[in-house]
Amino acid sequence: MGKYSRVDGRKSSSYCPVATIIVFVAFCLVGVWMFTYSSVVPVQNSEVSSQETRNELKLTVPKSVSKQFDDTSGDLAEDATREDRIGMPGKESGDTDEDNSTENLVVESNNESEESKNSAEENQEENHANESSDVKSESENEQKAVDEDHGNVNGNDGETNSRDGGSNLETEAEDEGGEMNKNLQAESEKSLGENQSESAEGEKNYEEEASANKIKHVVKNDKNQDEHSEQSSLKNGVESEENNQASNEVLPAGAQSEISTESTIQNGAWSTQAEESQNEKKSQQSSISSEENSHHWKFCKSTAGPDYIPCLDNWQVIRKLPSTKHYEHRERHCPDEAPTCLVPLPGGYKRSIKWPKSRDKIWYYNVPHTKLAEVKGHQNWVKITGEYLTFPGGGTQFKNGALHYIDFIQNSVPEIAWGKRSRVILDVGCGVASFGGYLFQRDVLTMSFAPKDEHEAQVQFALERGIPAILSVMGTQRLPFPSSVFDLVHCARCRVPWHVEGGKLLLELNRVLRPGGYFVWSATPVYQKLPEDVGIWKEMSRLTKSMCWDLVVIKKDRLNGVGAAIYQKPTSNDCYNKRSRNIPPLCEESDDPNAAWNVPFQACMHKVPVDSTERGSLWPAQWPERLEQPPYWLNSQVGVYGKAAKDDFTADYNHWKTVVSQSYLNGMGIDWSSVRNVMDMKAGYGGFAAALKDLKVWVMNVVPIDSPDTLPVIYERGLFGIYHDWCQSFNTYPRTYDVLHADHLFSSIKKRCKLVAVIAEVDRILRPEGNLIVRDNADTISELESLAKSLQWEIRMVYSKDNEGLLCVRKKFWRPTEEEPIKSAII
Repeated sequence: MGKYSRVDGRKSSSYCPVATIIVFVAFCLVGVWMFTYSSVVPVQNSEVSSQETRNELKLTVPKSVSKQFDDTSGDLAEDATREDRIGMPGKESGDTDEDNSTENLVVESNNESEESKNSAEENQEENHANESSDVKSESENEQKAVDEDHGNVNGNDGETNSRDGGSNLETEAEDEGGEMNKNLQAESEKSLGENQSESAEGEKNYEEEASANKIKHVVKNDKNQDEHSEQSSLKNGVESEENNQASNEVLPAGAQSEISTESTIQNGAWSTQAEESQNEKKSQQSSISSEENSHHWKFCKSTAGPDYIPCLDNWQVIRKLPSTKHYEHRERHCPDEAPTCLVPLPGGYKRSIKWPKSRDKIWYYNVPHTKLAEVKGHQNWVKITGEYLTFPGGGTQFKNGALHYIDFIQNSVPEIAWGKRSRVILDVGCGVASFGGYLFQRDVLTMSFAPKDEHEAQVQFALERGIPAILSVMGTQRLPFPSSVFDLVHCARCRVPWHVEGGKLLLELNRVLRPGGYFVWSATPVYQKLPEDVGIWKEMSRLTKSMCWDLVVIKKDRLNGVGAAIYQKPTSNDCYNKRSRNIPPLCEESDDPNAAWNVPFQACMHKVPVDSTERGSLWPAQWPERLEQPPYWLNSQVGVYGKAAKDDFTADYNHWKTVVSQSYLNGMGIDWSSVRNVMDMKAGYGGFAAALKDLKVWVMNVVPIDSPDTLPVIYERGLFGIYHDWCQSFNTYPRTYDVLHADHLFSSIKKRCKLVAVIAEVDRILRPEGNLIVRDNADTISELESLAKSLQWEIRMVYSKDNEGLLCVRKKFWRPTEEEPIKSAII
């Protein structure tokens, strides 16, 4: 904003009787005024130059905003009820009162142009270097004059008038390019508890998409705001909304910790030397921290190339496996050191097609694999159509479309009740996951999984289509899910030998299947009479009977020429107790059915819970009621955040509903219409996912292995998730999620592993132009911000208060050019 100083001559208490002296003094004053005006006038054009540089501007707002981040886990309910809301200064700034209790809020909004971004960052570095010389201190006389004037600073067309009571005001704001950058600051000079009001008026409009610079706002929170400021803020909010419909003019409610990215900003009043010096110290410390956390990135050179998955492509270990009989080579074998390099993009990669169109077609060059189309094209899995891979909706068992097959299952057993009783299901050997993709139309959430095998990129196809899927195999270890959580398990020609070795693979399904849940087996032994099929059917019949599974129905789908056998798991232990032979055996009492991380299979069955206070003894409420109801088995135990468990659950849900609806959906600059695949990296009770229920998204809720085991709660409310150790890579292909959300994850995980490696994994999972939202302590946020900048990500928002912080960044298409060979991943 342009600025000039006007020095008004003031009458002395004694007058000189000589008129010539008066004239002489007047000419001197005029000369001083002309000299000052001519030296500062060029800044009037800074409205243009400021759009080419990155400027720091300081605002004053009431301290009520500082309560936005008071959302500690032990006080969720209180935060969720706060309704403080104030107006953001629009085209003109109002007067505000300022005291010594201030906090800093940083909001950064980026441009879409890479060239402008680089130029802005260079200018910002110059500004930081000259920060202490931008605005010099004023004398006590000048401050007194400002106090007498009560902060009446008039601005017009980018000009600011200020009064100086006989002191010199030094203005040094010229940067290396000859342009003028002003850091306008406000600080109280009165004793503790006193307030002074200073305001500056000006007009500067920045449009979010067209802006050529990267703007940082530093907002100071204040305890009091006078009446004039409230009226001015309201007026400004209305005027700015008329000029810029896209900008958010109202700060979020008190329960939130975020502030909308504003496209219209204002400067405050003059600062003191004390504040300038303090800010410079902080800036230097931040610079040092950034240097310490910067990282020189390289791209991973591996046999898998753009599809590199560290824990599944560790050929150094796979080659040494003594046996692959039980698909050990498809299981996780993580390298000793997690990689800190970046996975390259496939040539011709484009931003993914939006849902629901993505269900039917994806860009070929995003997943450039043709083998599955060649092998399974006749079954309508996938076809190549020009620059697209298209998915007709078929599968091995439903060539004529998944919807018909889905209806066929429910017609066979109406009690399945898709989207009501059966909400969360498991699809084993999912292929390209068309079954799960079309079940969205029945309000069913499907956890689909398949191994990384010769069916090239089948899970990658699913995720690129916007359908949930993970890489996993029925091998030697338990699936990464709790016991008794899936309402139904489905296998359509999934190529799993359920009947062998005492049925231990089917017993693993029994572990994760909810008592009273269904197992739908659609495979050739059900409806074909070939000798091999007949033999398998006999073995399955014997095994399922000994497991006390009830064969509900065998049904033939005449349209597709297939059949399905549907079994139901018992809801009591009566059958187990009546068995003549304890085969398969019941598990020992010491065997924890919920232990699922790197735990070997056990060829045994766990007893069914029968106590009404135990999880699994009762079926959950129907969907969608189950989403909001605390599980019946959350009784008197203390919750994760210190309250009674049910109160904890409710407070958590209310908290996330407020944060998501009033901030995440509007204040982050995220285009949620382009978001489909979401991951909550530390999900807690699943409140974040529950708050997104009205959007056309699905959320993979991850419960870290060193966090409280809340995953059963997530499944109980009709959501799904998985256990994981974030010191290792996740079982997914690169570029498969649109949004990653992490609530106080990184501060805990960096105690066990390198933060750089975790961020490299985040980069691997996240799609270009995808977003990462992090809530954590301020130090961790600062580290992550530095790493994000080293990745050339767009910093969309940074917030810190009371050692708590928020960061929102967007990944770009940038990839390093220097390679780093990964010896363990090269065949």
